[in-house]
Parts: sequence; C-alpha cells; structure tokens
Amino acid sequence: MTSLGTASAAPGEIDTGRLPVGETRDGARAGLPVCVINGAEAGKTLYIQAASDGDELNGVGVVRKLVPRLDPTNLAGTILIVGIVNIHAFQVAEHRNPVDDTKLNRAYPGDEHGTSSERIAAATFDVVKRADLALDLHQGSTSRMIHETRVRCGPRHHLHGECLDLARTFDCGHVLDQKGPDGQLARAAPDEGIPTIDPELGGAVGLDADSVRAGVEGVRNVLTAHGFLDGDITNGDQTRATGFEQYGAPAGGLVDFEVDLGERVEHGDRLFRVTDVFGHVKAETTADVDGVFWRSRRLPQVATGEYVCSVGTDIDTV
Repeated sequence: MTSLGTASAAPGEIDTGRLPVGETRDGARAGLPVCVINGAEAGKTLYIQAASDGDELNGVGVVRKLVPRLDPTNLAGTILIVGIVNIHAFQVAEHRNPVDDTKLNRAYPGDEHGTSSERIAAATFDVVKRADLALDLHQGSTSRMIHETRVRCGPRHHLHGECLDLARTFDCGHVLDQKGPDGQLARAAPDEGIPTIDPELGGAVGLDADSVRAGVEGVRNVLTAHGFLDGDITNGDQTRATGFEQYGAPAGGLVDFEVDLGERVEHGDRLFRVTDVFGHVKAETTADVDGVFWRSRRLPQVATGEYVCSVGTDIDTV
C-alpha cells in the first residue's frame, strides 16, 4: 500500500485524496488534491506537481488529461501527484499565495512551522524526497512563451547531467539550462539527490490545448524512458539556451513584434517597435545579442521601462 495524504493505493490501484496543509481563514481544513498511481509491478517513483504558481494552469491541464489515461495494472513503479500546489492562489486565480503574498516556488524546501507558503512547500517537499525523479509543471504565467524545460540546479551541480538528461527526455524542443533562484523546487530537489526539471508549457490565460498536449507527451516520454510504461522513445535535437537577455519598452504606447516565438535572431535584428495610438512610430528596439526569441508580453500596451520580451542566449543543441 502506498499513501499520500488521504489517498492510498495497493499495487495495481489508483486513489485520490487530500494532503493537509493547515487551515483557511474561517478555520476549515485546507488540503491539496493528490493522486497515487501504484503500478502492478515494482519500479521507480515519479513525483509530479502543478500550479505552484496559482495562475499557471497548463500543468493542471496535463494532470487532468494524463491520469485517466494511465492504467495502474499496466504500470511499473509509482506516480505521486499533487495536482494543485498553491491552493490559495489557484482559488482566486492569482500568481502568488494571497495568504502571505509569496511566490510559492521560491519557498523550497520549506518550513513546517513557517508561513503558509513555507508550510505548503515543506509538505510537498516531503513527498518529493520519496521519489527517484520529479517534474514541476509550469508555464510562462500569462506571457507568450515557447515550450521549454528548465534545468535549474546549475552546471556545476553533481546532478546537472541527470537533470539535463531528464529535460532531453521530456523533449518539448527547447531547454533553458541556467541556475535558478533560491527556493525553486527544481533547484532544491537535486540537492537531495532527486533529478528534477521545471517544464514551462507555453503561456496562456487559462488552459492552452497545444501546451497541455505537449506536457502530456513529455510526461509519457519520461514514463516510457524510465520503465514505468513499455515502449521506446526517440528524442529529437533540442535547442538549449544558458542565458536570457530581457528587453523593456523605450517609450510608452503599443508594441508590434517583428519576430515570432522560437525564431532565431541576430545582433541588430529588429525585435519590436512602439507606436502611439495613431500609428506613429515612437521607438524601435533591436537585438544586441544573437539568440532565440523566447518570451514576450501578451498585452500590447506598455509604459516606459515595462517588460516587453526576452531572447535566449548562448545557444547550442543538446
């Protein structure tokens, strides 16, 4: 029998339940939705979580599509899933936990006696430590972004190679290989010996079907490559960036982009221009590095200095 919160499943079974994380402001119990898929055969343990940022819903969409398609009687190993991590933010469709105004994916490994976010991080990190590998499903918040996997432990980490292999296996076309900020799960879990990646499944307001589909395929690639499911996979070459160059608006107005997501750019290529409401060009911005057009804002209106877009830099193929 394998348990996670109130969910328990014998070999060949699946169960759902809740992982307690304290109480809400009215004293009601707060719990994260969890699922245990216990394979009929012995094998590895995979941990999956979604929505540690409460407005990033594509990962929730992946879980919703993936779980009904998995038959535990045809599975080797165990999958432990937390379907919504930042439960307070999810309920109000916000990025940060509104209880403590914290970005939860900066709170790992957490503190069971700390703030709301630290307690949720501690509760989920205890589950991560039971796993052999982990996937922390994200998206570009409400920005427009390519599909990518992020390796956040840093190139000098002893698990860097294993994390990069996991990113290749997920295989969504692009990899950002850059050490992440303190408190990210994909940075903290490798310190415990658990290869972990942070798939960023596009960017959307709500759910994006193409991004969800890419995420489901990525998870199934991991399940197949690591022996949970029978079969073979063939990964294609992926574009890796190890840095970012961000661009802000040189003037206020409306942005028109000159390049598409995923497109290669060279130094001097025009990225965007800013016009006033009458169409008069107020400013133009060109790339000051070679790279890949990686991410951009969704809404066209900008104030001076406001974020507009990012170019992935130091590009190679893995």
